[in-house]
Amino acid sequence: MKTPFLFGKVTDFPNFTDRVKESERLSKNLLNGVNSIIVSPRRWGKTSLVTHVLSDIVEKRKDVRVCHIDVFNCRTEEQFYQIYANAILSAVETKLDKFVEAARRYLGRLVPSISLSDSAQQYELTFGVNFKDDKLSVGDVLNLPQRISEDLNIDFIVAIDEFQSIDFYDDSLAFQRKLRSYWQHHKRVTYCLYGSKRHMLLDIFSNPNMPFFKFGDIMFLDKISREDWQEFIVRRFADTGKVIDIELSGIIADKVKNHPYYVQQLSQQVWLRTARKCTLAIVDEAFESMVRQLSLLFTNLIDSLTSRQISFLVAVAKGEERFSSQEVLSKYKLGTSANIKNLRTSLLDKDLIDIRVESKIEIQDPVFEWWLLNEYL
Repeated sequence: MKTPFLFGKVTDFPNFTDRVKESERLSKNLLNGVNSIIVSPRRWGKTSLVTHVLSDIVEKRKDVRVCHIDVFNCRTEEQFYQIYANAILSAVETKLDKFVEAARRYLGRLVPSISLSDSAQQYELTFGVNFKDDKLSVGDVLNLPQRISEDLNIDFIVAIDEFQSIDFYDDSLAFQRKLRSYWQHHKRVTYCLYGSKRHMLLDIFSNPNMPFFKFGDIMFLDKISREDWQEFIVRRFADTGKVIDIELSGIIADKVKNHPYYVQQLSQQVWLRTARKCTLAIVDEAFESMVRQLSLLFTNLIDSLTSRQISFLVAVAKGEERFSSQEVLSKYKLGTSANIKNLRTSLLDKDLIDIRVESKIEIQDPVFEWWLLNEYL
């Protein structure tokens, strides 16, 4: 029997749960030409949310084309243009001959060449130009969805995952200005930009000195509520002929602090251990097993940190908030208050902490937090 819980990949119905308000807001934005920026920590379901909304739009609106682009592994401006052009054309033309025709029509002066994969099912463009030396070529690529929209009388939605990666490009600020200068004039193209580095994305979109300031509606994803997880877990057990009561489903969510990835993973482990009806012993055993599986990863992570970084994480895990106070500095051996900013920045860059509402610092991974307090210490 196939497991009813999915994690580590994009989820769709019936594995997709809740996010009703976020789905409605994002859908209305994209259908009404409002650019949207989605911010949340890793593995909170951003990509699943975007995929869910875009799939629903495509099903209901035949005059809309959508395009997904992941720029996580894209490290240069030139790579961005190539990935961008390929994704836009592939979203419109899926047959090779049509793809070639569109490439020649819209990007002819870039001298595109087209390569075919061994399976003959995928093809991509390469360009014989240096984008840094050719402003017209840059415009050809960045205006591509707008030109196609005008020619075909359609609307275009471009979704770009891990958008904060552009901050690592050479002269990132100039590149951002370039993107904004073209995209802000697009009338039939709407952009959905999202990623997992909250502090980097906020700097790109909330800083008045940055090109993308006020580019669109910024959406902060929150965790799915305990009540929604309870309903979802009980229903998915029932769908497969197994039983878990509402209290135990809530305990599953509590153990991992409603973290979407871990709720699905722990639910799967509990489901696999349940023959007919779940018990508290099964939930506890599944959680302990999950911690054991991750302990080597957590140990290697700890080994990569300085003693003060570890102490800062312990202080966060124990609920401390006044990190610059003499009491906290002394208790956790953090040195002087001047160290706190550097510690916070370094752990943000490592995706180990997140700064939430009212500057509250939290450890991103709830299982790592539990291991830190109950195993490492």
